[in-house]
Amino acid sequence: MGIVANRAGPGGLELFHAAVLAGALPLFLAAHLCDHAYSRFHEIQWSNFASWLLIGAMVLATIALACALLGGYRGRQRALYLLLLVATWVVGFFAALQHGRDAWAIMPAAMYLTAAAFLPALLATWLAFAGLRPGGVR
Repeated sequence: MGIVANRAGPGGLELFHAAVLAGALPLFLAAHLCDHAYSRFHEIQWSNFASWLLIGAMVLATIALACALLGGYRGRQRALYLLLLVATWVVGFFAALQHGRDAWAIMPAAMYLTAAAFLPALLATWLAFAGLRPGGVR
């Protein structure tokens, strides 16, 4: 028999939540790096890349926040984790609004906002994965 029915591991919602949370972090970082490249090289495509990456990060952050609200995170510091996810979402939303402006008008605020969205995303991801042991069990 390959599948054990009463295994004490994470369920489907927890695994999905972990996947979307882990996917949002590199997208926020990549958006910030693209903003930095745009501020140095003045190529409009870097701004476009940052906008696309930021929208992808916001989609994943929204799904992660919804999963956390539905009980996909059962760690000891649930309130802090939710606060970090909400902060990530709010700052990311304002960063997306900033990226909707005209090309050079987004600078330097866009670069600061994507960095400010990355930091709580990093802390939330660290908090979510810090308590895991090998095998995915807390």
